[in-house]
Amino acid sequence: MYFDPDTKEHYTPYVIEPAGGVNRIALTLLIDAYEEQKLAEDDTRVVLHFHPKVAPITAAVFPLVKKEGMPEKAHAIEKLLRRAKLSTFYDEKAAIGRRYRRQDEVGTPFCITVDGDTLKDDVVTVRHRDSMQQERVKVTELVAYLADAMEQWKRG
Repeated sequence: MYFDPDTKEHYTPYVIEPAGGVNRIALTLLIDAYEEQKLAEDDTRVVLHFHPKVAPITAAVFPLVKKEGMPEKAHAIEKLLRRAKLSTFYDEKAAIGRRYRRQDEVGTPFCITVDGDTLKDDVVTVRHRDSMQQERVKVTELVAYLADAMEQWKRG
């Protein structure tokens, strides 16, 4: 309640702010997507559960190691995904688990790992951010697989 000394009246002020903008939408998306998951007593996983269509990065591509032709194959896969109009990120630094965690924190829904078997059978491992499940997918089917996964996306 507010007292106006000039009019000697008590009244309740009402403020209507009919403003809406990109900042508010972005903040709402961040608040809704943010989660801290307790995995172990001293281990917490931070995840942004962005829908793949609004995630800043759709797929991250990782070679398992920085040798044996894996980085070259990973770069070729990333180029394939970019040609398909997917936003990508390439990383070959640190252990694979740390790379997965960094992408969980920025909301990347899919991580694609190139390993020794990829060089033999042209199949990569696709890790889903929310379930942490991994599937083996042929490189020739990867773009269609990701497109289908984005169409059927349900937040887990």
